[in-house]
Amino acid sequence: MVPMMASEQLIKAYSAFSDKGLKNTIEDAKANVKQLYLSDQIPWVIGYSGGKDSTAILQLIWCALLELKRDDKCHKDVHVISTDTLVENPFVAMWVEKSLEHMKEATEQQGLPIIPHRLTPAVKDRFWVNLIGKGYPAPRYKFRWCTDRLKISPSNTFINSLVDQRGEAILVLGTRKAESTARSASMEYYENIETNTRKADGLTANGSLDRVWVYTPIAKWTNDDVWIYLNSVQNPWNFPNQDLMGMYQGATEGGECPLVVDKSTQSCGDSRFGCYVCTMVSEDKSMSAMIANDEEKEWMLPLLALRNEIDVNDANRDKKLDKLRRDKSRRDFRRMNGALTVHVSKHGADIVPGPYVQNFREELLEKVLEAQKAVQMLGPDQVKSLELLPLEELEEIRRIWLEEKLEVEDSLPGIYERVLGKAYPGKKRAHHPILNEQVLNKLKLYCSEHGDSDGLMYQQIRSVTAIANNHKNQLRRANLANELNESLEKGAFYSLEEAKKFALERKRHELQIQLDNSPSLAPQDKDNLGEQIAIITRSINEHGYSSLLIETEEVSDDF
Repeated sequence: MVPMMASEQLIKAYSAFSDKGLKNTIEDAKANVKQLYLSDQIPWVIGYSGGKDSTAILQLIWCALLELKRDDKCHKDVHVISTDTLVENPFVAMWVEKSLEHMKEATEQQGLPIIPHRLTPAVKDRFWVNLIGKGYPAPRYKFRWCTDRLKISPSNTFINSLVDQRGEAILVLGTRKAESTARSASMEYYENIETNTRKADGLTANGSLDRVWVYTPIAKWTNDDVWIYLNSVQNPWNFPNQDLMGMYQGATEGGECPLVVDKSTQSCGDSRFGCYVCTMVSEDKSMSAMIANDEEKEWMLPLLALRNEIDVNDANRDKKLDKLRRDKSRRDFRRMNGALTVHVSKHGADIVPGPYVQNFREELLEKVLEAQKAVQMLGPDQVKSLELLPLEELEEIRRIWLEEKLEVEDSLPGIYERVLGKAYPGKKRAHHPILNEQVLNKLKLYCSEHGDSDGLMYQQIRSVTAIANNHKNQLRRANLANELNESLEKGAFYSLEEAKKFALERKRHELQIQLDNSPSLAPQDKDNLGEQIAIITRSINEHGYSSLLIETEEVSDDF
């Protein structure tokens, strides 16, 4: 640890410690924690990610509770929740897991009412289940389906359950105003909102959770304040804070992690740890830096390759266009429910691509299992048993393919056995006299020989056969006709070009009718409609998906 006196000398302008010094500022912060803790019976929930900010708030509260413990005043539970998305950077995930283990041991030894929890998403919400199973495209700015499912839902479920039991809860977060202008504005908004009846206690209202207050004890700290504190005070659950700094340093390009810097110097506080599959950024800089700074972490390269396989972002426009074209070639021209959606922009008109098609989902499953195998072979002992796709996720993907998508080939067990070289441990499936590999291969060959180049005829026959088979043992088959009709409507096209032409012409007719039958439209609105009609007309004869950069405003679970 940095000696307290030396730490005081490091404090410069724009520090939360400037006025009173580090020691007195920390004492005041602990006093505030103790006063709030003793003021009511509302349980606390601390959000812990393993990063520097959440470590700082937990350490601050832990030290305050130790002082209360000496006075026999620890009277209510403090829950520490850490959400593992199951696609975290494995190095960070292992760090957090070890941290939680140390916390459990330390709380037992110290007699503190601190209860660590490792939360995970429900199987149906997990990343690979949605991407490989349902075919959701990799998350992007206008379809960010991952955050709610992987991060928000597990923590909110826990907090809401606690609120149902206890009436209220106080959520302790390591958010700081210095993180960004947007963060500062958001925090100040909820501090001053009319519904915040506990502003005097240092609490703020919560924008999404009912009967939950938010406490941000280091809201005014800077990045360097956090590091000064962590390196000046002993970690109370015996997990060295210097190792945390080393992890940040390893994830920063160049490996530099200064404590006190000027405004032009990058601090390791700028490092961001997250999911190894995250496609919300153009590059996973933290994992790339970890690998570049330490050759012993090269075993994570297969994970980086998985992320790059599904990424559609790039700062270079031409490279981004190439990625978008590749992405569109992997996706169905129909939405999840079979609908055709048209998007018109100044660049052109096109149908919005839907979920990933079967062959790409199967290919991606194979690549994830190959990455799992490589990581287990190349990685340290801690990851020898790491499963990127545990059996419960494999079985859910298999169920979705068989029951929801009617992909009755049941290809998942064969892919598993081919890649991993061992028997698939999931449920056994009885051999079917019609819906089996031999018959389906003959059907696929027949369709191909009769002009079914896109495999749509094969998919149609396979689907209606599977639907009929699902109803064969039912006494009442009331839904059979509806399911068959839906399947036939979804498979009404022989090719992408046919579907695209139909959808664009339908959209053009709708706009033309609107233009012809709306005499009260403003001139500008009429011009806009005319321009859209002209754009669609030019785009109708373009083969395949548009080669232009066409983004959609659609954000829907019905993808």
